[in-house]
Amino acid sequence: MTTRAVPSAVQQDRPSLLTWPIIAWSLWDWGSAAFNAVITTFVFTVYLTSAPFGDKAANEASLSIGLAVAGACIALLAPVTGQRSDRAGRTVFWLGAYTAVVVAISACLFLVLPEPGYLWLGITLLGLGNVFFELASVNYNGMLNQLTTKERFGAVSGLGWGMGYIGGIALLLIVYVGFIAPEVGWFGVTSANGLNVRVSMLVAAAWFGIFAIPVLLTQAYRGSRSGAQQEDAVVKAPVGASEPAPEAAAAPRESLLASYKRLWRTLVGLYRNHPTVLWFLLAAAVFRDGVAGVFIYGGIIAQNTFGFSPGDVIVFAIAANIVAGIATIAVGHLDDRIGARRVILGSLVILIVAGLLVFALHDAGRAAFWALGMVLSACVGPVQSAARSFLARLIPEGKEGEIFGLYATTGRAVSFMAPSMYGLFIALGTRIVGPGAAYWGILGIVSVLAVGLLLMLRVGEPESLARS
Repeated sequence: MTTRAVPSAVQQDRPSLLTWPIIAWSLWDWGSAAFNAVITTFVFTVYLTSAPFGDKAANEASLSIGLAVAGACIALLAPVTGQRSDRAGRTVFWLGAYTAVVVAISACLFLVLPEPGYLWLGITLLGLGNVFFELASVNYNGMLNQLTTKERFGAVSGLGWGMGYIGGIALLLIVYVGFIAPEVGWFGVTSANGLNVRVSMLVAAAWFGIFAIPVLLTQAYRGSRSGAQQEDAVVKAPVGASEPAPEAAAAPRESLLASYKRLWRTLVGLYRNHPTVLWFLLAAAVFRDGVAGVFIYGGIIAQNTFGFSPGDVIVFAIAANIVAGIATIAVGHLDDRIGARRVILGSLVILIVAGLLVFALHDAGRAAFWALGMVLSACVGPVQSAARSFLARLIPEGKEGEIFGLYATTGRAVSFMAPSMYGLFIALGTRIVGPGAAYWGILGIVSVLAVGLLLMLRVGEPESLARS
């Protein structure tokens, strides 16, 4: 007989959302917008694919190759790094280490001058930043279970997600007003030699580094307090008391090969006992990579296809983040009413249709991209949020931590798909229509979203499948 608390008891025991550990955790998401919004999406990649670095279509294709290689590295490393840090009990340490590397790489982007000879330096740094950012994210996501109970998982996760959107808007406004928009910005910075963009990279590095500190200090302090309490409990335990749980002891060090074998056993177990979970993890990994492609290449398409200036791209990015944040919060209520699966399928269909319209209307002017870009932005957050709530309903009893860990890593295990397909379709378009075919890359993103949609159609409603 299973024991479940009645709803009133759940409400009484519900932990507070705005505790300092949760706020500190959310500030990492706020700070990480420096890499996601400013570097990867709307400022540095737009700068790196601009005319001073060479032919725009060739630059985009080269960037896609670099990001595809980075995605392959993530696919090899991400599934086991989180598992190994969890078993060693060093989640906070590795979060700090990987974050520090991302901050250092972000600062090094200042060295990328607007000349063709610096293109691959920029692509290499960006690729390395992506790898270490995703490794840091694995450990960051793994902290969620330490912050709250499962009943508040969605609220806490949503708070972090929302802080990411808001942090992106705040930092984009700072770099736009301070460096990108004015002819002479703060501290006398101008656009000569790309200095306005390069200085923005230093600001982004400082932003991420500063806002990553609270969670590292808070979790390290909580870990030391917890360790002291455990030691105290062992000292005070009466004769005959139980030994500490095996999980409390440090796991023995194992080889990288052993970690991959452990991962394989987990996947085989899911295939045999819970194949629906595995199918959803696969579907979510694919369509989430397509959604990431929408953001990664959105600014590039705006500039190189629709004629946006770097300043216009920043303004568009701010509007896109506001729309994405509002839509994610609003559709979260719709998720509870009609089900997460319908939200995912509906959002993917809208994303695919809007993407095809961007391709078809590539010469229709900036107003067309503004309208379609806002539609795309309104679907990006909801599909990711609904995917997380869907999985929460689907996880087999007792497998929550393990499956959410896989969810956090598999999302990047196929991260080479969108960049590869983007570059492939540009090459195809160049062969068909000649130079100026950069807009064909849109079809690459749409194809990834379409594959994710087809895979998602194979997965039924979670209520009929969960804990079966």
